[in-house]
Amino acid sequence: MTRILIAGVAVVDIVMSIDELPRKAEKFRARDAAIVGGGCAANAAAAVARLGGEALLAARVGRDPIGEMIVAGLEAEGVDCARVRRLEEGRSSFSSVYVDATGERQIVNFRDMQLSFDAGWLENDIPGDVDAILADTRWPQGAAVAMQAARRLGVPGIMDAEAPVREAGEALARASHIAFSAQGLRDFTAIDDLDEALEAAERETGAWVGYTNGAKGVSFRNGGEAHRIPAFKVDIVDTLGAGDVWHGAFALALGEGETEMAAIRFANAVAAIKCTRFGGRAGTPGRDEVAEFLRKAA
Repeated sequence: MTRILIAGVAVVDIVMSIDELPRKAEKFRARDAAIVGGGCAANAAAAVARLGGEALLAARVGRDPIGEMIVAGLEAEGVDCARVRRLEEGRSSFSSVYVDATGERQIVNFRDMQLSFDAGWLENDIPGDVDAILADTRWPQGAAVAMQAARRLGVPGIMDAEAPVREAGEALARASHIAFSAQGLRDFTAIDDLDEALEAAERETGAWVGYTNGAKGVSFRNGGEAHRIPAFKVDIVDTLGAGDVWHGAFALALGEGETEMAAIRFANAVAAIKCTRFGGRAGTPGRDEVAEFLRKAA
């Protein structure tokens, strides 16, 4: 079984399905609702586990009911939470999420800055037999430790680069692969044109760089050459968590020895299927379903 270490943020999402995103200070009634685990790293870890990999999550939560919900939900997915620190000071993170009729989402997240960002404890708690390491920019200190470990072990070190990206500059300098969101890439380079921004990111980092752009697919650069892989066309229900599970699937495929192109196509399929279902990461597919989806799309 391919082992992927994921370091970053874990939250609880309170998700409401509504016709339109709120624009007025009024009361609205949801068509559907769900309380699910969320967060870049946690969603990626759950995706790795559902897709047949062994997911080891390093994260920080408070010693509170939200933290208990986060860990219980991840353990139910089969994620190894031995490296999820439950801290006495600070509260666990949670989000209020609205999803409209087109599948677009609006997120308001609470993150307690009193929750310690220290990652010194992680330095001696990363197994030597992992096949890839993924980290997000929400925990810069943990990401730096994770990317240094990836270099030491000679495995892919993948950064999920969400704004504000430069807070995780130390981690980015150590990463072998940086997969931005479109917003994250613009934030990192201060360049509006995404293709120009990607070229600038490659020059600055020297890493493999790419960005996800929803229905427009994934663009990447490697060795000075630009490539684009289209997204799969599906009926969108809910985009919440799609980028997170994409990163989990991408890291798993790289850990399995796939090329970046093959890993992107696999991750695109996983994210596309997730987008057809309401409820954030609850819509993440299993490996057999992805294989069947790709077979039909061939």
